[in-house]
Amino acid sequence: MFFEKTAILGVGLLGASLALALKKKGVSRSISGFGRTEENLRRAVGKGIIDSYSLDPREAVKGADLVVLATPVGSFTQTAHIIKDSVDKDSIQTDVGSVKGALVYELESILPRFVGAHPISGGERSGADNATDGLFDGVRCIITGTPRTDSRALDRIEGLWRALGAKVELMDPDLHDRVYAFVSHLPHILAYCLANTLDTADGEQIKFAGQGFKDTTRIALSSPELWRDVCSLNRNNLLDSIKEFRKELEKIEALIRQNDMAGLEAEFTRARSLRKRIDQKN
Repeated sequence: MFFEKTAILGVGLLGASLALALKKKGVSRSISGFGRTEENLRRAVGKGIIDSYSLDPREAVKGADLVVLATPVGSFTQTAHIIKDSVDKDSIQTDVGSVKGALVYELESILPRFVGAHPISGGERSGADNATDGLFDGVRCIITGTPRTDSRALDRIEGLWRALGAKVELMDPDLHDRVYAFVSHLPHILAYCLANTLDTADGEQIKFAGQGFKDTTRIALSSPELWRDVCSLNRNNLLDSIKEFRKELEKIEALIRQNDMAGLEAEFTRARSLRKRIDQKN
C-alpha cells in the first residue's frame, strides 16, 4: 500500500493526524496540504506534518494519487466541485467525515473514484497543533461503499486504513448515518446542552463543576463549526435520536416526580448494564 503524493484538504486535527500516520507507516512519499489559514499551514510544514501547501485546493491536488477531504463536512460538496477538473484521472478520493448518507452519493457523482470513510477517532481539541501519529491505532474505520463505488479504489482505501492500524468495517452510507446519529451525534448535542444548562442556571454553579461534569461535557469542547455541519447533514436521523432521548428523560422525570425510587433504581440498573456491555464489545 503506497501513494506517491497525498493531498489533504483541511489540515486540522484529523487531517494533520492522518498526514503524520501516513508518514510514520511509510504509506505516502509526500503530502501536500490545503487550508483556510496560511499560518496553520506554515506551522504544519514547520512541524513536518505536511511537505508543502497551497491556499488553492486545485493546486494542492495536482499530481496527487490520493486526495483526502478533511475540512468540515459542510464544505465537502463545494470543495469537490472546485477540484474535480484538477485531480489526476487515476487518483483516488476519500474523506474522514462523520456524515455519510446522501453526501457519499453526491460526492461520487462529482468525483467518480471517491470512497467514503469515517475513522471513529478524534478529540475535543481541534487544529494541527493537537495532531498525533497514533490517533488511528486500533480504532474502527467505517468504509461506506455503494453500488457505484469503484471496486479498485475501495480496495485501496480499505488497505490504506488497515495499514494505518485501523479495524475496517463496511457499511451502507444511510445505515451509517442512522447508527452514528445515536452513538455519536446525539451525545455531542447533549454535551452542548448540558454545558449550556449552567449558563441558564445560577451563575455561581459553574465554579463548582467537578470531574463528573467535566467528563460528561468533555466533547462540548469540540468544534462548533464541525458539529453545526453534522446537524445539518444528518438532520432527520438526529431528530429521531433526540425524540428517543426525550422519551427516556421524561420517563426519569416522571419517576422522580412520583418519588418512585424502585422504578428509578431499575432504570439506572438498566443503563449501567448497557454501559458495561459497550465496554465488553469494544
